[in-house]
Amino acid sequence: MLSERLIQEINKQIKFELDSAHLYMAMAAYCDSEDLPGFANFFKVQAEEERFHASKFYNFLNQMEARVLIYGLNEPNNEYNSVLDAFKQAYAHEKGVTKRIYTLTDIATEEKEHATISLLKWFIDEQVEEESMFSSIIKKLERIGDDSHGLYMLDAELAQRTFTPPAADAAN
Repeated sequence: MLSERLIQEINKQIKFELDSAHLYMAMAAYCDSEDLPGFANFFKVQAEEERFHASKFYNFLNQMEARVLIYGLNEPNNEYNSVLDAFKQAYAHEKGVTKRIYTLTDIATEEKEHATISLLKWFIDEQVEEESMFSSIIKKLERIGDDSHGLYMLDAELAQRTFTPPAADAAN
């Protein structure tokens, strides 16, 4: 049985994951306004992933017979200086997500809540991938600089991104 503290923190994480999706949709809207549909697609897919993460936590609480609470969303930033600025802000946001996952893991470890630790291991691995992906795109954007041809090539590459839930999670 999960402690009230852990239930409360996981409910906060559900909100945070939904806030993340909201933020990434704002970034997608910015990219669309800059006529960069590939970058917009990247952020739309990222938003879909964040909603999946929220569902994963939601389903876990339900399986553990804990009460899920849904909270209101924060208003996201809608203004960016450039696509690079949006990605730098997204990268900083993902670093914050990682810290939150680590805090949840610390609580679950302290409480010897092994089922939660197992769930959070998946999220820890996911965050390694997320941070690496954002870091890589930022490096590409920095190398591209003011080269519009390079920007449009990366835009075309990011237009191909899709989200497919992991097979083991698709049924949850």
